[in-house]
Amino acid sequence: MRKIIKHHAKRARYIIYKETLIDTREHIWTFIGSFLGIGIIGFLNSKYFTAYDNLFLIGSFGASSVLIYGAINSPLAQPRNLIGGHVVCAIIGVTIHKLIPGELWLSCALSVSLSIVAMQITKTLHPPGGATALIANIGSAKIRALGYFYVLSPVLLGVLILFIVAIICNNATSHRSYPKNKGWYKFWLRRYN
Repeated sequence: MRKIIKHHAKRARYIIYKETLIDTREHIWTFIGSFLGIGIIGFLNSKYFTAYDNLFLIGSFGASSVLIYGAINSPLAQPRNLIGGHVVCAIIGVTIHKLIPGELWLSCALSVSLSIVAMQITKTLHPPGGATALIANIGSAKIRALGYFYVLSPVLLGVLILFIVAIICNNATSHRSYPKNKGWYKFWLRRYN
């Protein structure tokens, strides 16, 4: 009995140890990628918009950064999910805000709920997309005034910046590879060559 308990304790220590190991290289590249991605968007925001018009830097980009720089193998961090999820949710958020402008609670609830279902249907599930839809309803008056332009800038343009930085930083070393399935590269190369 003692041997069994010792064996299980040894196994538990090993599992806990393996789960808490710190991979310095991984953390450094996560930091570099997220710093560059958000930094570029923030820099563009500060250069082309006043400090009070936070139009280009939206909160959902921070959550996307966690996925595409910190959890690069997650299905939710892949390009289809990153780009498609944000764009689908932005379109839904703006549409619902235009249809129901007076009832904030209802437009917010519908935007997020419909966005989740739309992402499931289109196979573009990306959790920060729900925040993108919500921001279209609760953002500043200037963000709401953008209307469907919100889909193009800040959403699509910002997500493309994050994606390009993710491609560069996550493939800069041999131990990181993004996106998980590189078959889409071959598709585009064949199509445009």
